[in-house]
Amino acid sequence: MKVKQIAARKPHHDVASTNPDASLADVATTLGAKKIGCLIVLDAAGGIAGIVSERDIVRAVGEKGGSCLDQRVSSVMTVAVVTCTSDDSADSVLERMTNGRFRHMPVVDDGELVALISIGDVVKARIAALEDDNRALEDMIRSATA
Repeated sequence: MKVKQIAARKPHHDVASTNPDASLADVATTLGAKKIGCLIVLDAAGGIAGIVSERDIVRAVGEKGGSCLDQRVSSVMTVAVVTCTSDDSADSVLERMTNGRFRHMPVVDDGELVALISIGDVVKARIAALEDDNRALEDMIRSATA
């Protein structure tokens, strides 16, 4: 299964984003309102400058207390963002997410951000594929014994 198939299953194809100068309070509000786990941080030209997740905010609050919510996103975001392409396999993406211990990966094709997938999206797609394979095998067995 390819990343493009996983991204196509998502109900919303727009990628939620923010900018490096936004406050952590604004990011927390957006994450809560949209019921999502991260935002892509875009630079002035629309390129990926980083990614900020709920974990980043929790870590900042844990280290500095609630006053950190006035900090800029750029102070806590991950700058070395790992991306994939639509043609990458689900298995390779799952392996990279698991090994890197992160849960969200931007999908970039020809330098353009086209989607954002989560480890949950990949696992859900993988389970669906296994269920399809299982049904096909059961059908083959039934037809062979009928």
